[in-house]
Amino acid sequence: MSLIAAAVSLALLQTAGEKLATAEQARLDACLARIQSDPENAYEDGLAWSFEGNRPGARQCTALALIALGHIEDGAARLVDLANASDGGTMEQRAAYLSQAGNAYIEADAPDQALTAFDGALKIAPDAPELLVDRASAQLLLTNYDKAIADLDNAISRTPKMGEAHMLRGQAWLAKGDLDKAMADVNAAMEADPENIDTLVLRGKVREALRVQDENGGAVERLDPQ
Repeated sequence: MSLIAAAVSLALLQTAGEKLATAEQARLDACLARIQSDPENAYEDGLAWSFEGNRPGARQCTALALIALGHIEDGAARLVDLANASDGGTMEQRAAYLSQAGNAYIEADAPDQALTAFDGALKIAPDAPELLVDRASAQLLLTNYDKAIADLDNAISRTPKMGEAHMLRGQAWLAKGDLDKAMADVNAAMEADPENIDTLVLRGKVREALRVQDENGGAVERLDPQ
């Protein structure tokens, strides 16, 4: 084959590959949208797609549909498997699968598995603020408050007005009994998102802790932020 013919063949292959990737992304987007309103049929769509070639998008679709249907740990485990698969996609896609798995494990009250998933995602994207916040949420559930604060400090240094990060760090400071730092983070979280219910609840808890502290002459106990 001549160099020109080889170049033409390569160009055709690239075009075919791009078309396939575009079609698969469109199919995945449709499946993800269907999960929101009809997860059972989305799961069946994912299975049908899997039978056509077991593509990564099909496995992601079925995993997320399982999570939506309440089979949370099963779906999360499938996402972890996909992240570790030889055909799992780009490193960014693998980090996304692990992030989705970690958040599912948190929903299933399985913080140890969540932490493992987030650790894996952060090995791929070590400075991603959203992943640092995700891992901090698992650390909070495990009462690893200092580790949670370290991740949240890192996230906030990169995205200073990240309301969720301030809210979670406020929870950690409350648990450690540092009410001034807890209230400072509550105020920062309120400034970023004044309607956030979790922040409003946390503000009430910090205010109550401050009231009790005043009644006790300044003594503070470690508190449960949940």
